[in-house]
Amino acid sequence: MPEDKVDWEFKVIQDGCDATIVGKMKVDEHWHINALTLPEDNFGIPTTFKVHKSDNYILSGEVIEPTPTEEFDEVSEENLRYHTGRFELKQKIKVKSKDDFQLKLDFGFQPCDSVKCLFPFEETFTVDVKGCEDLTSSALDDNADLDEAIDDLEGSELNESISDEGDDNASVTDDVKRNNVETENAGVVSDEKKQKEKKKNKNDPTDRSLWWIFAVSFGSGLLALVTPCVFPMIPMTVSFFTKQSKTKKQGVNNAIKYGISIIVIYILLGILVTAIFGAESLNKMSTDPIFNFVFFLILVVFAVSFLGAFEIRLPSSWANKADSKADKGGFVGIFFMALALALVSFSCTGPIVGILLVQAASEGGLAPFIGMFGFSLALALPFALFAAFPGWMNTLPKSGGWLNSVKVVLGFLELALAFKFLSNADLALQWHLLEREVFIAIWIGVFLVLALYLFGKIRLPHDSPIEKLSVGRTLFGTTVLIFVIYLIPGMWGAPLKIISAFPPPMSYSEAPLGFGGGGSSANTKENYIEGTFLGPQNIMVFHEYDKALAHAKKVDKPLFVDFTGHNCVNCRKMEQSVWGEPGILEMLRDDVVIVSLYVDERIDLPKEEQVTVTFPNGREKKLKTTGDKWSFKQVSEYQVTAQPYYILQNGEGEDLDIGPADYQNHSNPADFRKWLEDGLNAYKNDKNK
Repeated sequence: MPEDKVDWEFKVIQDGCDATIVGKMKVDEHWHINALTLPEDNFGIPTTFKVHKSDNYILSGEVIEPTPTEEFDEVSEENLRYHTGRFELKQKIKVKSKDDFQLKLDFGFQPCDSVKCLFPFEETFTVDVKGCEDLTSSALDDNADLDEAIDDLEGSELNESISDEGDDNASVTDDVKRNNVETENAGVVSDEKKQKEKKKNKNDPTDRSLWWIFAVSFGSGLLALVTPCVFPMIPMTVSFFTKQSKTKKQGVNNAIKYGISIIVIYILLGILVTAIFGAESLNKMSTDPIFNFVFFLILVVFAVSFLGAFEIRLPSSWANKADSKADKGGFVGIFFMALALALVSFSCTGPIVGILLVQAASEGGLAPFIGMFGFSLALALPFALFAAFPGWMNTLPKSGGWLNSVKVVLGFLELALAFKFLSNADLALQWHLLEREVFIAIWIGVFLVLALYLFGKIRLPHDSPIEKLSVGRTLFGTTVLIFVIYLIPGMWGAPLKIISAFPPPMSYSEAPLGFGGGGSSANTKENYIEGTFLGPQNIMVFHEYDKALAHAKKVDKPLFVDFTGHNCVNCRKMEQSVWGEPGILEMLRDDVVIVSLYVDERIDLPKEEQVTVTFPNGREKKLKTTGDKWSFKQVSEYQVTAQPYYILQNGEGEDLDIGPADYQNHSNPADFRKWLEDGLNAYKNDKNK
């Protein structure tokens, strides 16, 4: 655990109205923690030492930090800045309260050694501060006594009783205080907007999103049931409960307990992953190019394993220990039987669970919990149902070669999906190595080989000889072949609406205007406006908000603000399936000025724009990239993190009174078209006032 590598103690050294909060650290030998600020090329997590804002005191200057060690790590190829051994962090304050009070501070760190880094640790602590009777007195002219008292801490023991308590609001410098005021004001405005949005949108998009997560997870659980790691366990386990129990009722009860245990295990997994990384961190990871590339490699390994090259198993000792405890009987024994199933079936369920957790975590909130509940419910239901109705087991197909075929099909699907994550990384870094045509060509190849496999033209390791094709396999193979034929026109610019969420957008291709430039290239060149770029549906869009707003005011058109992302799946769905619909395309192209603000854009901001800001939840962050800038704009003004998120504004940058549009409520072209028409009417009415 990270807290095992660092000892700390917090104390207050006070002289009248002047006080210093001192954090005394001791890092274990061979370990280090990062400095408060890190070099730009460093991907580590900086140490935090932030005193919360309060009316009881004011901060005096910034955190005082000793000079950290700096070196270049040749393995990770990044500059390091860290502390080792014993050191102190200090924050001076001037007390404004006559009464004693408790001061809160956030302290966080990530311990690392020469090989690895542990999970980050962060807690909120409280320390007692005495009130100041003489509030009119000025600061001490000579702080030597105070500094000497601080130095006396060198001999004190660490880790005295310190109470900890949660709080999200923090402020460190006067600049951050000013940002806090601005953010709070934005929050007031945002609350008013939210009330309007609730009137506009009857359906809560969060609820709809959670239902979608549940449905996909439940379907994935049903798919996992027919893998060779799980399916044979159903009759074996149900038979065990029914034969070992004295009565049918007891057998059914035990099977239900077994199912409940499966659900509890997977829900605990979802909670554990979210607790370790945090939903916000997982959401950020899901758009991070390094994470997407690593996940691409993981999926490729699992896909190759599913195809029969090798078997991936968790250490057998884990399953053996769980299985040995299953003999204890009672609910504990049944729980460990379920745990043994989860461990043994990992080679089949692991990749499915991993993908679900990544997608669910990107939604944040309860999504990982709902995702794992849906997945585990589908796994658990057969054990309870077949125990209650044993006769149903006679209808199950016998285990055989078809189970390996299911596993191979999953391998091909995972291989195709893996390139989506590689595409995410390529889009984020704008390398143009995996453009739309290349991506579609890879999918055509993968699914063509899958079709040949289903028709028995290709055999892989562990496959049984096929004398004749079943009707189901023939129909499935035909469906895959039809899908391959459907993909082929995409090589020459066809929109491919069915899979619009997966390949890169049309603008990220070798021929953005289609094969030969398409029919709109001349029109695009004639209407080129400085500062615009080719966007979805060959519409010219701005990427800079100020330039777009100035142009919208100049041409007297409403500004269409599009908060989007390179790796945003729902954004691609909207752009391909909704923006291009007749009536909508004409309005977007001719009646509004579009600015697409990519929240995951990794282009560095100019130095003068790289400032520290405070988000509505009190979290501070330095804006380093263009994506950081647009992400902060969306969160601070609308307190929404999901994309796509659309706003219509007038020439002064004021939101039109129609509420926002998003994927959850406006993915239907008719709803989106009505929202656009309402916005254009509101713009005209706004002008006539």
